Amino acid sequence: MESRFKPFPLNFPQIPLKLSRKGNAVFVWDEFRNKSVVCTPEEWVRQHVAHWLVNERGISKNRIGLEIGFELNGLSKRVDILVFDQDLQPWLLVECKRPEVKLDDSVYQQAVRYNLMWRVPQLMLTNGLESQWLEVELID
Repeated sequence: MESRFKPFPLNFPQIPLKLSRKGNAVFVWDEFRNKSVVCTPEEWVRQHVAHWLVNERGISKNRIGLEIGFELNGLSKRVDILVFDQDLQPWLLVECKRPEVKLDDSVYQQAVRYNLMWRVPQLMLTNGLESQWLEVELID
């Protein structure tokens, strides 16, 4: 697995992430999943958003899940970040993209499709440079 990842600034507060290298691959220690993961540009964004949710928004680390797998229309999918409320009900779905990906209608549609499964009242779309926070009206 080759990774030529180099840290880059985002529009989130800097955080002291633990980076390591194995061969050509750069890994980041993920405190939320308690393991090292390959540090891609999308993972860099995901880590910063997760830490921002804890440090700036006051959400308990225990209520945040990263890359939670689920099945949608017979296909395996993963939500980047899922935040649970005090009653442990899904509350916020975060879709992270690498910085060069525009937050266009396709990103919005992906988050809405994923929300068919999770039915959260809040969506956040981010590429680390731009972020959109959306309220969802859930209809039963």
